[in-house]
Amino acid sequence: MRQVKHLLEGKGNKIFSIEPDVPVLEAIKRMAEYRIGALMVMRGSALVGVMSERDYARKVLLQGRSSSQTAVSDIMSGTPITVSPDTDVFDCMRLCTDSRIRHLPVVDGEQVVGVISIGDLVKAVIDAQAEEIEHLQRYITS
Repeated sequence: MRQVKHLLEGKGNKIFSIEPDVPVLEAIKRMAEYRIGALMVMRGSALVGVMSERDYARKVLLQGRSSSQTAVSDIMSGTPITVSPDTDVFDCMRLCTDSRIRHLPVVDGEQVVGVISIGDLVKAVIDAQAEEIEHLQRYITS
């Protein structure tokens, strides 16, 4: 099966991030602008958390907090689960399912080198299954 590094080769390794002391409102604006569901929370080059739309909904909206007065660090998911570029796609799917998360930062050594989402993983599995079906059909008809 494919590894995370193969997914990043196809989708790119653009990392959308925000600093922990920035107001949540700015984070939501960035997510809307980039059409993404999560931002990596970075202090310099260090990953300190992940802030998702789900964090916003549960920790700001439902608690009646102010988006402009609440810092990203107050609602982010700290100590994020990460994967390496060599992690297998199925292992990533298992991590996302078991941990109930949708975004996985990809870390090589101490550096964040990309982010994959559950959507990226599902697409990779579907593509692999389609390829396997095609190989089997060719085998059967030849």
